[in-house]
Amino acid sequence: MKKVGAILMVLCLFVVIMVGCTKESKENEKGGEESKVESTESKTSTNKKIKIGFAQKTLENEYQKALAEGLVEAGEAKGWEVTVLNAKNSIENEQKNMETFVSLKYDMIFINVVDTEAATASINAASEAGIPVIGIDSHVAEDAKVVTNIASPSYGNGRLVGLYAAKQYDVDELISTGLLSGNKGNPGGLDRRLGLFTGVIEGRIGCTETEARKFAEEFEQQLVKQGKALNQDANFEVVAQGWGGWSIEGGLPEMEDIMVANPDINCVMGENDSMLIGAMGAIEAADKLDQIQIFAAADAMKGALEAIMDGSSYKATGLNDPVLVAAKGIDVAAEVLIDGTDPKSYEKIVYTDAACITIENAEEYYDADATF
Repeated sequence: MKKVGAILMVLCLFVVIMVGCTKESKENEKGGEESKVESTESKTSTNKKIKIGFAQKTLENEYQKALAEGLVEAGEAKGWEVTVLNAKNSIENEQKNMETFVSLKYDMIFINVVDTEAATASINAASEAGIPVIGIDSHVAEDAKVVTNIASPSYGNGRLVGLYAAKQYDVDELISTGLLSGNKGNPGGLDRRLGLFTGVIEGRIGCTETEARKFAEEFEQQLVKQGKALNQDANFEVVAQGWGGWSIEGGLPEMEDIMVANPDINCVMGENDSMLIGAMGAIEAADKLDQIQIFAAADAMKGALEAIMDGSSYKATGLNDPVLVAAKGIDVAAEVLIDGTDPKSYEKIVYTDAACITIENAEEYYDADATF
């Protein structure tokens, strides 16, 4: 009996041990499953689709359409989701669009501002919510908390076009110019015409860029005060300034008025291609294409490139490619969001490369299928 009792005790102890081991094994297995879930959730979080918002001021012209399309395409090429909200040139709409991106917790916002000062509150609200903001194309205010601004080099492009224009006239020939500007007070427009003035003066006098820039600023002051300006050493004058509102429709009548008052001009310069394409129509109607050469500080739009390649009086334009601007913006976004670059490490403005496009190189930049 004692022997049987001992055997039963051993069997009971074995069962208890086996049950305990089985329980521990199941708990470990359960813990392993929980670990797998945590690991999967972590991987999903790491690889979640990045969401980019673009608060675009307008989609009502070809440049802005191409800029939006370029941002979407460059973002999607990285597997990102890019949403464009159109403010339709309304400050109120822009504020609502920015609030939408913040409330939906987008990873980054690009903004092409309707108004420099009015956009600051929305930009800073997004930044304070932990969403980095990048200005693109238009200038933002000094106190706007952006990572940087992405833009074509307005001054740099203008200067290269001005240098080219200086070579298209004999040294002793007066460059008598009609100027087409976009709208008063626009900082980008000012940079573009200062670039044009600097390039012409630098090319004609043979001075340094720094010296030419100083002369160009004095030239601009003359223009503001008198409506015309002259640099005798460069044999260069602007006889009138028209405000074409950046459009073909605005450039044409302004050019007509300039030619009526100044029939002997041999040059027209402007702050973008659209106005100068309009001006070219007015020049053609006046039968003065052989008399007046045309130079734009920007944009290298398709119509201007076609005119340049045709060997017309449209001689040069600066490279303001919205697709390149968009691609540069997405590159900066990737550096911040993926590579971990400090957002505070960027310069105030990140530029694309400056270029002057002429009959010698226009084919390199021309795309028949381009939106802009």
